[in-house]
Amino acid sequence: MTSQGLDAFAAWVEDLMRERGYDIDSPRGGGKSRIADEAGVHRAAVTRLLQRQSMPDLETTRRLARVLGVPVREMLIRSGRLTAEELADPHDYLASPAPSAEFGRRPTLEEVADLLGVPADRRDMFVRVVEQFLPDGAGAAAHAPEDERVPVVATGD
Repeated sequence: MTSQGLDAFAAWVEDLMRERGYDIDSPRGGGKSRIADEAGVHRAAVTRLLQRQSMPDLETTRRLARVLGVPVREMLIRSGRLTAEELADPHDYLASPAPSAEFGRRPTLEEVADLLGVPADRRDMFVRVVEQFLPDGAGAAAHAPEDERVPVVATGD
């Protein structure tokens, strides 16, 4: 990461912090400590970022994204760790009418659970949880009747 990239990322994070009510400008405002506490990270990591000394590690970035209410994907792209091309947007996949080559169609949530190794006794719960994060209508379309399901075999890496 270049110093320009670190500066741009830090400025963006500062703006997010201010917009969300963290007083990071006054020495005794407590904003840096408060966001560090809420994110569960060291205050020094927040200070190093805001002083343009270093980029936070991946876990700190993930936790800051959660507290600041921005997608981790956006944080990773803006930080320069990954490009938009390297980190596909899951919404693009869900909106895509093209089926995957592996299945010949879009996989069902049950098939995704199988691929991820979700135990059989927890698949229904997995499907219910994942459906909450899908766009309206996508959850119902992501199920296949039992007789139409294709067995999925996970391949080792």
